[in-house]
Amino acid sequence: MSQAKTLVLKLGTSVLTQGAPGLNRAHMLELVRPCVRARRRGHRIILVTSGAIAAGRECLGYPRLPPTVASKQMLAAVGQSRLIQTWEQLFSIYGLHIGQMLLTRADLEDRERFLNARDMLQALLENGIVPIINENDAVATAEIKVGDNDTLSALAAILADADTLLLLTDQEGLHTADPRSHPEASLIPVVEHIDETVRLLAGDSVSGLGTGGMATKIQAARVAVRAGITVVIAAGSRPEVIDEVLAGAQAGTIFPAEASPLERRKRWLYGAPPAGDLSVDAGAAAALTEGNSSLLPKGIIRVRGDFSRGEVVRILDPEDREIALGTARYNSEALGLIAGRHSAEIRTVLGYAHGAVAVHRDDLILTGGRHGH
Repeated sequence: MSQAKTLVLKLGTSVLTQGAPGLNRAHMLELVRPCVRARRRGHRIILVTSGAIAAGRECLGYPRLPPTVASKQMLAAVGQSRLIQTWEQLFSIYGLHIGQMLLTRADLEDRERFLNARDMLQALLENGIVPIINENDAVATAEIKVGDNDTLSALAAILADADTLLLLTDQEGLHTADPRSHPEASLIPVVEHIDETVRLLAGDSVSGLGTGGMATKIQAARVAVRAGITVVIAAGSRPEVIDEVLAGAQAGTIFPAEASPLERRKRWLYGAPPAGDLSVDAGAAAALTEGNSSLLPKGIIRVRGDFSRGEVVRILDPEDREIALGTARYNSEALGLIAGRHSAEIRTVLGYAHGAVAVHRDDLILTGGRHGH
């Protein structure tokens, strides 16, 4: 038998509905079957599922509602239990139990909560239970949302220490152009490096049902490959793709894992929304990107945002490009006071000190000029 793998399977709304306004249970069952086969071969399977809002609409008879956040949250509240009940019924046909995990960004941005979520996920897997993960849409607001289930699936893959993240969508993978408007576009089988060219190939969501388009899948792939996880984007209309990916066969578009992934303790930084920005001078930027250094207060030009000690901040170079993410050793007010000063002056200025650095290199990851977050 090939080596057992941990696979995170992300299922978008368009995959679960197959173009219908409600859930397509027959197709969902077709997706469950290869998951069951994988489990019997010793693989560990985690589902990140969309579809709560679509299930809620279906349950309530497709009501006409105002396009407000409250309407969506109501549909999600009704649909979430229906969605999980559907998965439970389908997996129970094969004698498998499922366990629901509802997450918001707040569960992933705080290191302690991240570790708690990881322990719970591992406990489900060790007890032979299939974890079904979804964003807690009924309570999530813009401030606490992960944003979309593509990003959530990348963070779930980091939580699970997964080998592979399989993003199932309504397309075969990433193409040289949008195949819906360019029939001559060809599938790109492997993407070795995610750069600006790759991002430009990703269009926006047009299904009208989901929140994520190809662009969010590329962003999710970038997060996962950096953490040492191979990512595959493939067609959800072909359930056998799950078998193919676990067998190591070519399917869809493959994004190979980076050879030197982030240390495990740093991976959670990618899940945390930045609470503020630290703009640094050219010398500090070079020391961080080339010298593997910590960030000293002396190199900070400007502090933006209101954040506490231990929260994640973006570090920007003089051109306002993001070069790193890290956890701040001082809160925003303190950093504002000691910015541009020598470390020896910290105690004099603040009356206390949490060490000589603003962000320690052990709590920092280089992001290589991502524009925005």
